[in-house]
Amino acid sequence: MLLLKEQKCEPCNGNEEPLKSEKIEKYLERLKNDWKVIDNKTIKYSFPFENFKRSMAFAQEVARIAENEDHHPDLCVHYKSVDVELSTHAIGGLSENDFIMAAKIDEL
Repeated sequence: MLLLKEQKCEPCNGNEEPLKSEKIEKYLERLKNDWKVIDNKTIKYSFPFENFKRSMAFAQEVARIAENEDHHPDLCVHYKSVDVELSTHAIGGLSENDFIMAAKIDEL
C-alpha cells in the first residue's frame, strides 16, 4: 500500500460519494498529526510556529503543494500558527484527496 504522501490527488467529477465515518477514521490513522474531523465533512489542524515569518513561509509551501495537486485547502494565517482545513467541495464532504493533501502538509 502506498503511503498517502506518495499518492497524487485525482480530479473528482462531483459524482463520487463523500467518505463515511469508518473510512475517515482509517485515513486519520495514517496521518502524522492529530487532524480533527468536523461534521464528517472537513478535517482541520492548527500548525504552531515560533513567529509570523515562519507561519507565512509554511502557508506558502502549502500553497505550492496545493497547486501541484490541484486540491486547495482553506488556510488561516495567525501570528504563531496556521489553521488548515481540507474538504472536497465538489462532493460536499471528504475524499481520499483530502487525506493525501493532509499527509503531504504533515511532511512540511
